[in-house]
Amino acid sequence: MFKNFGQAMTWVHTWFGLVIGFVLVVVFFFGSLSVFDREIDRWAIPESRFAPQPMPSFDDMLEPAYLKLLPHPDSLAETKRRVIGDIPDPASLPLTSMGAYTTHRDPVLQIFTTYDIPNKPVDANDEHVHVHGWATLDPRNGKLFADDQQKIGSRFFYPLHFNLTFTWMNLGYWIVGFAALIMLVGLITGVVIHHKVFREFFTFRPARKIQRSTLDLHNMTGVLGLPFHFFFAFTGLVIFAGIYFPVTHSQLEPLHELHELQEEQETGLPHDPAEVYTPMASVDAMVEEAQRRWAEKGMAGEVGFLSVNHYNDENGYVSIYRAGTDRVANVSDGIHFKASTGEVLHENPPSTVVGSIDSFLTGLHLQHFRHWLLRWLYVLGGLMGCVCIATGFIFFVEKRKQRHAKSGSQGSRVVDALAVTTVTGMLIATMAILIANRLLPETLPADWLGRDRLERYAFWGAWVLAMLHAFVRSAPVAEGKLNPAWREQSWAIAVMAVMAVLLNWITTGDHLLSTISAGYWPVAGVDLALLTSAAVAIFAAKKLQASMSAATSSVASNNMRREIRHVS
Repeated sequence: MFKNFGQAMTWVHTWFGLVIGFVLVVVFFFGSLSVFDREIDRWAIPESRFAPQPMPSFDDMLEPAYLKLLPHPDSLAETKRRVIGDIPDPASLPLTSMGAYTTHRDPVLQIFTTYDIPNKPVDANDEHVHVHGWATLDPRNGKLFADDQQKIGSRFFYPLHFNLTFTWMNLGYWIVGFAALIMLVGLITGVVIHHKVFREFFTFRPARKIQRSTLDLHNMTGVLGLPFHFFFAFTGLVIFAGIYFPVTHSQLEPLHELHELQEEQETGLPHDPAEVYTPMASVDAMVEEAQRRWAEKGMAGEVGFLSVNHYNDENGYVSIYRAGTDRVANVSDGIHFKASTGEVLHENPPSTVVGSIDSFLTGLHLQHFRHWLLRWLYVLGGLMGCVCIATGFIFFVEKRKQRHAKSGSQGSRVVDALAVTTVTGMLIATMAILIANRLLPETLPADWLGRDRLERYAFWGAWVLAMLHAFVRSAPVAEGKLNPAWREQSWAIAVMAVMAVLLNWITTGDHLLSTISAGYWPVAGVDLALLTSAAVAIFAAKKLQASMSAATSSVASNNMRREIRHVS
């Protein structure tokens, strides 16, 4: 089939990259946005625009907030499908555990709870027959934020990065994992094909024809971002290895149970409740003790995660974890206390060599550390991945569309329309959810869907419209010409990006001069990124218009020459 090894590698790189590229460009783009997911949340929820706060007092603020919380309706509905009989009144369910999570970029606090239910599971092996509650809390006063406010950055763009928000049967995780695996193959075959790395790195000819300049740009961004792309594809697979190889809850289930019992004996942290009511000691005192122990070791003392297990039970214990933003590794410096007395039960020992490697790889991918320059490099690396894939699409079409036009094939037209949908359509959908966020009223009528659902519908609806537009306008590709949808959607992106900035100003009063002068970079940064996107989109639209005009002039000139020759 292939004359040599290089041809085989080229075939694999081209066709695997084409099929999986549509997923990968989404993963890269929303992964780039996720680097600043908390900042996007601040833009989307104006009430949360204040400085990051430390973990508040458990005794004075968190415990009263937990006691007001109820199981979330979504969790009740999901669990109801897995148990026999109706779940009792949510207000009567016993609270068994609680947790709180924050980061150095979060002014708000994520809190969550677990409640036992008496129902038997439909599947006897189902170990998770309980329900959960969750909320977002203002750590300055203990006030809970409205339940339907969409955290566009951390709860929508971020899951799009690793599971495409398709959670049924973990389908999204599997699609992204498969794409990451194929990406590794694509990177290796790319290195084989483009073995003249240094020459291609310094070769970019923007004035040449589209096919040549897009291939140059594809090669340059691929070479420059190669270490970044390889590392993140690999670590992404490592992070979700438990989903792809669920051995602990399948083939190794007996060993998993044995490991949990052994861990309980070694750490002294009870796996099961004693079912004997015992009130808790001061958790604030436990936090002070944990911070004192971290200070003795020269570690920063911010609390990132706090949990209470077996609440008000004799076997209850409190786990306090350090935020660990002073290092790259995803550390787990946890100290565990007996809930009823405040006695230290266990302190996590230093990681083993294997554990340290794992936490470093995980931390490098998840980037919970404080290092703004490195965060921007992450964004740059992710966007280079988008450019590399998008130029790969364009090169694929440009290389074939003249030949397809002569043969009557529609292959280039379909690929081009899908590329428009994926690249510019994805940006239009992103702008649409931000615009919807600012246009929807703060309080919706009772019979309407929640704000979060309406915003998501705006995102997916805009993407579908962009796809329809791309296909409807793709007819010129079948004649060997450019698809005008690229240019038209670029203009749409520019208009929508500016509109989002203006709407933010009109609905909140936070215009750019205000946020920059106040040094409130989470919102100023999002506005500046939107305006930068508008500028890039306008530049792209004008370049495309110039290319289309040049192509039209060239065709007209050729026709005229042919007519002159015919007359003479």
